[in-house]
Amino acid sequence: MRIAGFQSTTLLDYPGHLACTVFTQGCNFRCPYCQNGSLVLPDFFDDIIDEGRILAKIKSRSKMFEGVCVSGGEPTNQPDLAGFLAKIKDMGLLVKLDSNGSRPEILKSLYKDGLIDMIAMDIKSSKSAYLKVCGLDPDSHPDLLKNIEESVDFIRSSGIDYEFRTTLVKGLHDKEQIKDLADWLAGAKAYFLQSYQENDNILCVLNKDDKHFESFSHKELDEFLSVIREKIPSAELRGVD
Repeated sequence: MRIAGFQSTTLLDYPGHLACTVFTQGCNFRCPYCQNGSLVLPDFFDDIIDEGRILAKIKSRSKMFEGVCVSGGEPTNQPDLAGFLAKIKDMGLLVKLDSNGSRPEILKSLYKDGLIDMIAMDIKSSKSAYLKVCGLDPDSHPDLLKNIEESVDFIRSSGIDYEFRTTLVKGLHDKEQIKDLADWLAGAKAYFLQSYQENDNILCVLNKDDKHFESFSHKELDEFLSVIREKIPSAELRGVD
């Protein structure tokens, strides 16, 4: 596993559980607003952390918390992800996986083998704008949207604990996209709208791109939430003051 970071304690990353978080290195998306840009762009990668060292830390604290969140980057790009998760499960801990949903075959395999207890999938945008928001060329990724839809359908039908979440960015999202998202994800058990927040680790900032983004106002986010709640009554804002 290419592990780039470790948070020893979190009350936020695994809802309802005291946990720790492992951050993997590398991603197949190039979302310009990504807040973990240094885990995406190879030019900014730090040295990887020894997997054995991380597992030892988790084991030493395994009686203190209930689970481990594996995030990124995109964890399903890691060829030895299943082996790593199996070692965590052997400690008697729950596993939450954060994923962009681009590799549904990996999600299905991990679920089939009993290696994940919860999935949090980032829904980047409506189907029509998906690849643009991901910073990808549609011609170079002809199967991506199909894979995303397959992951959404699998997660919703699997019976596994899950949440969907969308980070809203002024300049990339609008009300029509929100309406389309509501139709697509109608009836989802858990869906969160999050607000873009600028920081020095944003991918477009690291990449020194000319275009930067802004956050929606609280009023605008509330309006989007109202639209979403027409189809997903349980939807909430997350991380918004």
